[in-house]
Amino acid sequence: MTDPKSAPPATVAVEDATKRFGDFVAVEGVSFAVPEGTILGLIGPSGAGKTTVVRMLTGALAPTSGAVRVLAEDPRRFRRKTREQIGYMPQLFSLYPDLTARENVDFVASLFGMLFRRRHRRTREVLEVVDLWEARGRRASDLSGGMQRRLELACALVHDPALMFLDEPTTGIDPLLRTRIWEELQRLRAEGRTMLVTTQYLAEAELCDNVALIANGRLVAYDSPEGLRRAAIGGDIIDVETVHAFDGAGLDGLASVISTKQLGPRHLQVVVDDAGSATPDVMEAIAGRGGEVESAREYRPTFDEIFAELVRRDREARGEPTDTEAA
Repeated sequence: MTDPKSAPPATVAVEDATKRFGDFVAVEGVSFAVPEGTILGLIGPSGAGKTTVVRMLTGALAPTSGAVRVLAEDPRRFRRKTREQIGYMPQLFSLYPDLTARENVDFVASLFGMLFRRRHRRTREVLEVVDLWEARGRRASDLSGGMQRRLELACALVHDPALMFLDEPTTGIDPLLRTRIWEELQRLRAEGRTMLVTTQYLAEAELCDNVALIANGRLVAYDSPEGLRRAAIGGDIIDVETVHAFDGAGLDGLASVISTKQLGPRHLQVVVDDAGSATPDVMEAIAGRGGEVESAREYRPTFDEIFAELVRRDREARGEPTDTEAA
């Protein structure tokens, strides 16, 4: 697994950051880095500490201990030039309810010194990206919750920032528009933009360059999506169904097999280092032991499964009860 402290020089760096509110520890000893031109997904359930991390990175909160650096500066002491390079979409709606959608975006653009012609063009561009151009004349207070989230995103994008903090940008947004928004984020990444995106949707981890999994205020894991998958499972998984009942325990002796799991009399999953090269060996071994394979395919666990396994291991390593033990 990648060590976040050994990453190359980063646009965003968090070093052993802890944030306490009285006796409550919201974030504990978190360290990670966001290299320039990448998307980091800060992923975890509601209340995990994601928003607290973002608020420390934007200067709204100071860490109780540890350090955070953004664009090589302390967020609490940003220069004006540095702030102009940053876009921020908060978790809660914070725009002007009596202004229309277009007026809100235009106003934010004016705060960054954009002149009228460019401001007019850019306002239309970002409203079209979030599918709000047709609603440009409606007051923000009259928009639905999902539309307000999209308006917040448009305001974060309008001044074309080099670094963006997006706190739950796709919450309450329909799947088709969510896909469109992620396409826009990846387009911005391809242009060299750097983004930190928090989300409760674990499937969105696949769309990030690196992922920081957070639970109970702690960094559970940090790696690329594929790195996290392999860390949780130990390798690739071959999902095998046989024609008749077959005991997969005998496959554990194969050089290419890391472990096997019997899911049913005719169903087993085999963990191997590389599914492409190991599948023929596994099928041959089953045939050699009197079995007959009906189907064999690589199985890719969902990020819900990966997250659950990594959290379970983290709790186990800390001597805390797992969900199974608690039950």
